[in-house]
Amino acid sequence: QVQLVESGGGLVQPGGSLRLSCAASGSIFSIGTMGWYRQAPGKQREAVAEITSGGVTNYAESVKGRFLISRDNAKNTVFLQMNSLKPEDTAVYYCLAPIRSGWGRRELDYWGQGTQVTVSS
Repeated sequence: QVQLVESGGGLVQPGGSLRLSCAASGSIFSIGTMGWYRQAPGKQREAVAEITSGGVTNYAESVKGRFLISRDNAKNTVFLQMNSLKPEDTAVYYCLAPIRSGWGRRELDYWGQGTQVTVSS
């Protein structure tokens, strides 16, 4: 059984910062490209950032230069450092990790439970 546990959300004023964490645990053989997604009320879930196991990153245009994704492969954890936050960043943030539980097993996508980020004065 594999589980992703997120932490770090909360309420912050515009211009502030937050750091999200997502730790995978359980039967893990390998983890592929990990990512962060978000979903605002009344909107579809959108990709925010992703990072390969080798450290190559991609970002949505709306967060480039403000957000930084990183990962600790030894701890099966991905982070999202969010700076210069704006009210439009308000959403529930989810992490995604494609995980193989053993050699020869197929990769399955696992999602975190979601953490609320609210940017408001």
